[in-house]
Amino acid sequence: MFSEGQKQTIEAVLANRDARVVKQTQLMDEYPRRTIVAVKLNIPGPIKNNPSIKRLFDTGVTRMLHLFANRNIPVKVVDTWDKPTGNELFLVANATPEMTKQATVCFEDKDGLGRLFDADVLDSSDQMPISRTKSGFPVRRCFICNRIAKDCARSRRHSVLELQAKVAQIAESEIN
Repeated sequence: MFSEGQKQTIEAVLANRDARVVKQTQLMDEYPRRTIVAVKLNIPGPIKNNPSIKRLFDTGVTRMLHLFANRNIPVKVVDTWDKPTGNELFLVANATPEMTKQATVCFEDKDGLGRLFDADVLDSSDQMPISRTKSGFPVRRCFICNRIAKDCARSRRHSVLELQAKVAQIAESEIN
């Protein structure tokens, strides 16, 4: 899954993060009374996109959109990115930020592929992201050891190879 694709530099990943923030700000300005959702994969290592990763992304996005529909949360896809730095999706939801955050947390925590996704929910009215903990949801857990995910990432507790193997395992069990 990680043998083909264009290796990304940290500079390219950081530039993409900056572009994402610009896009989110643009959408919050364009849709001032809506909730913005920015969806991406958490892919370890320098390869962030290839046909296998794109298939994983598309499958997860389809599942997330079904979850929104099942919860009667109308969403509009306003942009998608298919870049060497990764795939991203930008949605506008016609629901409260709290309802939208509840749905994205459900996807991230309960769907088998959701563990690999990061769905940021932004409130256009105050231009702030909705955090899990401030919304009463538990912090994300590491999909390898179940510790707090940010702690594992910060300390680099798991090697890139170990993380990639787990991503590939999840993808294989959930897609095939």
